[in-house]
Amino acid sequence: MRPLEIGDKVYNVKQNGFADFKRYSFSVVVELTKTLAVLKNGVRLINVPKESFIMEDVGYSVYRKKGVHWHLVSLNAIRSAQIENRRIAAHDWFKEKEFTVEEMIKVHDLLKR
Repeated sequence: MRPLEIGDKVYNVKQNGFADFKRYSFSVVVELTKTLAVLKNGVRLINVPKESFIMEDVGYSVYRKKGVHWHLVSLNAIRSAQIENRRIAAHDWFKEKEFTVEEMIKVHDLLKR
């Protein structure tokens, strides 16, 4: 467990209820003060690593929102974000698409195989 340094890549995951998709946010540390690490997106983190257990073992609390943690980016986090973004894209596409009867038959036949 180490304090953040300029150039460290971090991420956060938000979810509105258990039925909602996980929304990943990625950013980079661009500035350090005595006690804070400032991210490119403007979020300020307390630059003291602590046990998190939310997504990773170590997290950094958001200034004045101690229950919200950001974590150092890992390959597992990147892969999980890619998978979740594909799920969101597919969900949104089906939600917005109005199918004709012919398209419904094609989708049904593909899924039935």
